[in-house]
Amino acid sequence: MPMHPLFALSLVIFMVNPVVRFATAQDSAKGNPTSIAIVELFTSEGCSSCPPADALLREINLKQANTGQLIVGISEHVTYWNDLGWKDPFSLPGFTDRQNVYASRLSPEGPYTPQMVLNGRDQFVGSDAGALERALRDDALRSHLHLSILASARSSSGLDVKLSVAGEMSGPLDIIAVLTDDADQSNVLRGENNGRLVQHVSVARLLTRVTTIRSDGEQSVHVTVPNGFLLGTGHHLILFAQEQHQGAILGATTVPL
Repeated sequence: MPMHPLFALSLVIFMVNPVVRFATAQDSAKGNPTSIAIVELFTSEGCSSCPPADALLREINLKQANTGQLIVGISEHVTYWNDLGWKDPFSLPGFTDRQNVYASRLSPEGPYTPQMVLNGRDQFVGSDAGALERALRDDALRSHLHLSILASARSSSGLDVKLSVAGEMSGPLDIIAVLTDDADQSNVLRGENNGRLVQHVSVARLLTRVTTIRSDGEQSVHVTVPNGFLLGTGHHLILFAQEQHQGAILGATTVPL
């Protein structure tokens, strides 16, 4: 079960400025990313502790860290704040369920907001830039699969995608597809953020398993677009390969739509 949002109110957040550093044109680390780091932010518009985490995700999304990874953020809005004054328009029960699975193996204190999970392995308070930097350093030491999108085409019900996976696999992996809005915002009228304009980046509108792979190679999948989601500019498709039962993310890629 999700932890009550009162827990989030008791969190003392220390922002270190600056901690997460990005490669510049003068840095030797700048160039093709060594891998992709999927940073999932579990957040809610009803949580007063969440706007600093939303701001951190805006700062890092689609940037290359000095540790070499391209950071791809996914903002996943949970539902358990919705009965406390403000219903988050981007919240979905599936994101709450996903956070609960992570919490069962990564978070002794249970699920909370704001919470970040990096590549399905490391969790920390979502506005803690220092913890993010440490997780990126640890992730840079791990091996990753190379996942790429070879082609994509729109169909009447969504996207037909051809993907490629290269690298050694020790077991079956789920291929997860995510459709995101590049940016969203809300004028919050009630609850803890009453009167605030809250801004988000890479807001998940769909997150679903599209296939399971057992070896590397090429494969075609179909991504069904949810009702009301209009394909076009201002969106991204994210694909990642994740150990079954929502384990570690071993490879990822993203393209604008």
